[in-house]
This record gives sequence, C-alpha cells and structure tokens, in this order.
Amino acid sequence: MYYIAALYQFTRFDDPAGIQGPLKAVCDAGDVKGSLLLAREGINGTIAGPRAGLDAVLAHIRSLPGCAGLEWKEATAEKAPFPRMKVRLKKEIVTMGQPDVDPTAHVGNYVEPEEWNELIRSPDVVTIDTRNDYEVAIGTFEGAVDPMTKSFREFPQWWEENKDRFHNKRVAMFCTGGIRCEKSTNFLLQQGVPEVYHLKGGILRYLEEMPEEESTWEGECFVFDGRVSVGHGLKEGPHELCHACRRPILPEDKDRPEYEVGVSCHQCVDETTDADKARFRERQKQMALARERGETHLGTLSLDE
Repeated sequence: MYYIAALYQFTRFDDPAGIQGPLKAVCDAGDVKGSLLLAREGINGTIAGPRAGLDAVLAHIRSLPGCAGLEWKEATAEKAPFPRMKVRLKKEIVTMGQPDVDPTAHVGNYVEPEEWNELIRSPDVVTIDTRNDYEVAIGTFEGAVDPMTKSFREFPQWWEENKDRFHNKRVAMFCTGGIRCEKSTNFLLQQGVPEVYHLKGGILRYLEEMPEEESTWEGECFVFDGRVSVGHGLKEGPHELCHACRRPILPEDKDRPEYEVGVSCHQCVDETTDADKARFRERQKQMALARERGETHLGTLSLDE
C-alpha cells in the first residue's frame, strides 16, 4: 500500500536552496517519491510512499519556517504513483505571474465543504473554476464558469476580459486542493471584488467529506499523480493519461484512430509535428527496453500541478 499526500503551504523561505538538499535526503531515506516545489513563497507538491517514510517527510516539512500548521490531503494507492523523487526550486510554487499577489496577506473567505452547496446555489453568486481546461473537461461543479485557460498564468487576463459579466456578484472559486484559490482570491480582492469565497481544502476535501447523494460535483477530478482522476470518496476514477500531452483520456479513447501509446491521442494528434511523434516513439522504445532490464527510464512521466 502506498500513501499519498498532496500539500502546500504559503510561507516565507529566505533560502529555498538551503532547504532543498535536506528535504530530498529525508524523502530518499524513507523511499518517498513524487514532486515538491520550493520557492520563496513556500512549498507545494504531491508525494507518496510507505507510511513511516511519508510521516517522516511530513514531520520534516512541518519543522520548516512557517509550516507548523501544514495541512495535506491524503489517499492511498496499490501501485506506486511516481517513479522518482524531485525537489525543485521555482520562482512560484503555483505560477500566476503576478508579483504583487501575496496569499499570506489576505485571501477570500474559506467555505467548508458542507456549506459549499448552499453558497454556489445562491442567485447572487458566480462560481468560477480556476483549473486548466483539460481538468475542467472531465468534471466540475454544477453551474460553474469554465475560463477555458490552458495555464493558471492566463487567469488574470481572462478576468480582465470578463469581469464585467460578474458585476454586483459574489464570487466563489475552487480548485483541486486549494492552492490556486489562495492566489486567485487574493488577486480578485486586489481588483476590488468585495466578496470572494473559496472552497477550503479544494475539490479533494469536498469529494472526501460530502456524501455523493448530496453532492453538486459532476464527473471526476483530475489529480497530479498516477491515479489520474478520482471521484467521491477519493475512489480512483476510470481515466488514464496520454503520455504525449499529459491530458486525461478514457479507456475507450485508446480505441480511436488518433491514439498511439506515448505518441498521440485525439486531443493532441494535431498539436505535434511528425518529428515530435518520431521522438516520442523513440522514447517509448527506450522506456520498453528499460522495463525489460528492470529499470525506470528517465522519460517516465511524473506530474506537477
């Protein structure tokens, strides 16, 4: 059994590079794999491993400056969700490209899962999904606005172009685990939106705590690990991953003519050149040879939010 923890914490790290090495060492010692991002604004990532190893890493993170109150979303998997461990330095732990945004200063009003349905059904509330288009495509809350952004960096421009649609509305926002809402709600408050709310713990906590018969969630939730998608109770969903474009696909999508394992799917077949596809085929060949030798090829995919 593998235990999975999705986590983030906005705090001030004066020396992220000094944190990187010791954190990676604790992960390696506990056989914990996944991806953690470090920046001056904090830490973000998803990791998985045996119970003792995961607990050791979480205890180490809680000992870092400003991380004593760290919360995380936990799940289990029968197969290892990640092939290796990466601890990387970044400018932002979730990239929005707005240097004045500071979630440690002020964010929107947190809404508990049991209060979320009533809020988003209010006629004076607009609900906005802050995730990327491929995530929204497989599931979202009923009535939610899809900005159709390909990356979180596009959200500020989308808001500027669409803000008049939401005049005199209260704004409720949500994302997978809550991290993007920390930034997007701070951004909207800076833009003068008087009442901004976000789902505490994100979709994952809602799906974990809300009974399915009372839920306003429709579809599956994309996750950034080997499970690909989860549903109510965080039960693993039916989706797999196109290893060419990193988008979720259903098992039946592999029967479509556009699908070639590791090379293309119906969503990305027209987005890459013949040279790209040839390179992807060579990567697949090398990965297959590595598996025959009992090794993990460096091209094996891992996911970062």
